[in-house]
Amino acid sequence: MSVLIVGAGPTGLLLAAELELAGIPVMLVDQATERSGQSRALSLQPRSVEILHSRGLLQPLLDDAVDQLPAGHFAGLPVTLDYSSWDTRFPYQLRIPQARIEQHLENHLAARDIAVRRGLELTGLAQDGSGVEASFADGTSMRAGWLAGCDGGRSAVRKLTGIGFTGRDGRMSAVVADVVLEDNRAESNGRWELPSLVPRDGAILTLVPLGDGVHRVLFTGPEQQLLTRSDPIGFDEVSDALSNWYGTGVVLREIRWASRFTDAARQADRYRDGRVFLAGDAAHIHSPTGGQGMNLGLQDAFNLGWKLAAHLNGEAPDELLDSYHDERHPVAAAVLANTRAQGVLMIPDDDIACLRETFLDLLRIPEANHRLAGIISGLGIAYAPGDHPLIGQRMPDLELADGATVAELLTTGRPLHLKGIAGAAQVLVRPDGYVLWATDDPDGQPDTHSSNASAVWSMASSSRSRMASSAAR
Repeated sequence: MSVLIVGAGPTGLLLAAELELAGIPVMLVDQATERSGQSRALSLQPRSVEILHSRGLLQPLLDDAVDQLPAGHFAGLPVTLDYSSWDTRFPYQLRIPQARIEQHLENHLAARDIAVRRGLELTGLAQDGSGVEASFADGTSMRAGWLAGCDGGRSAVRKLTGIGFTGRDGRMSAVVADVVLEDNRAESNGRWELPSLVPRDGAILTLVPLGDGVHRVLFTGPEQQLLTRSDPIGFDEVSDALSNWYGTGVVLREIRWASRFTDAARQADRYRDGRVFLAGDAAHIHSPTGGQGMNLGLQDAFNLGWKLAAHLNGEAPDELLDSYHDERHPVAAAVLANTRAQGVLMIPDDDIACLRETFLDLLRIPEANHRLAGIISGLGIAYAPGDHPLIGQRMPDLELADGATVAELLTTGRPLHLKGIAGAAQVLVRPDGYVLWATDDPDGQPDTHSSNASAVWSMASSSRSRMASSAAR
């Protein structure tokens, strides 16, 4: 039974790759007639780097990356978040523009004879007991067994399904643009200060080099609050923002693209409606502060992909699909909360300045820094706990006695039953790398009354080739 994915951004592309890995027929469509080449997101957080590594998709991105950033930030404060405090092979953000990620994922799919059908605007959607019928503006229609809406914040899938999008409208407006600059500052030596979101004279500006002479600039100030999202972004608006921040030594030469955005925060009331799912920005929108949006969508796809594939392959009951909402909705709600908190710390107000100083003192405490690093990086995400401390946690990429690593064994998209690892007698690892069950009893078995546990145990035990059992070094 096939799956129709609407939206060919990073979320939709990764979901297609996950389903294809499991042998599920996929149709992938997008409203745009061609990829825009624009990159709203700039970095992969450590957890996203991990999941791509566990599917063998990382190396082309490493080869094409701009930089590796060993730390994150919270509200752009000058005390950075230490990713090395987490047990990961990738304690850094991988700076690579979204457009390059999309291109590599699309190339991966093309090599497996999956092409994006473009120029298809979804206008109708109906589902029954056996499938979903999608209608498009050009008069064509497609039928599939299931449909995933990965079509962005203005999701047609969400609207046509009637799923609520609860939250609040934006309270501030800002500009993001990719620009070409001439730096004539005598003291700069071509270097820029670390990106900061701390207000200065009522304004905020941050500048990030993207390579090849292009920079990403993000700014907001009193002028931007008087403009709407439909107001054009003029050359002078961007030039003035740069001059006010850096002085006349920084000259704007070209604007490659520019867009306005707000700090609106909304989340779909439910991620599943029958045979229809939402993922990525179709399910949640929030301020880009902290660089979490694209990563949140990729991890949605990673959670949904194996569950939908297991069900369609007859390895899991329908109830397993409900766990997608149960697990991912709280994760996105927490991201909406932390981005709103970061937004408060960026308000140009004397009392908020005192709050920032207090927050900076907290960030200097290793335990607090570790906690926030886990939130921003995604490494701290955990699902339902159990009667063993490993249950619900992300499984570290440990090396086994035979030299293989956990991530290498996960490239097949199958669960793992490991013995004598991470201080436990047995560990059952889901295809998305989270521990479903663990025990200190060498002869124990999971409680398979849970549809989740039953499905994964069955998948892990179905053949020897799908089972990795070895003592970790």
